[in-house]
Amino acid sequence: MREVLREIGMIARALDSISNIEFKEFELTKGQYLYLVRVCENPGIIQEKLAEMIKVDRTTAARAVQKLEVNGFIERQDDPYNLKIKKLFPTGKGQSVYPHIKREHEYSDRVALSGFSESEIDVVFGLLQRIRKNVEKDWELVKKGNKRIY
Repeated sequence: MREVLREIGMIARALDSISNIEFKEFELTKGQYLYLVRVCENPGIIQEKLAEMIKVDRTTAARAVQKLEVNGFIERQDDPYNLKIKKLFPTGKGQSVYPHIKREHEYSDRVALSGFSESEIDVVFGLLQRIRKNVEKDWELVKKGNKRIY
């Protein structure tokens, strides 16, 4: 069997490493940009949904959100209907950094997909979505404390 997931992992780690280096100038570290982008694109999102979107555990998301909040990129606001719920919103600082992150993402997409036709890009996208959906089943299972049977 080809090592497809190893290739995907190498691509993801390379792009993450590049982003972490390039976003240091904005005082974003260790993947925080991923959280900031999701909050900017989904203002009012709750932390649990954010963790689910990024596919990390709640503790990891909580640490990243706390750092973003301390550094002034996002803020928590009470839900007007349920005071137990805290919604996440980008601050002015977060909104000002978002276009830079978006531009980097678009550039990385262009570089990664250079030489591919539109139809090839559609195929790759569709196949990656199928892979993600397959993996999500196990992610949900393990996240709930279960073990996978190999």
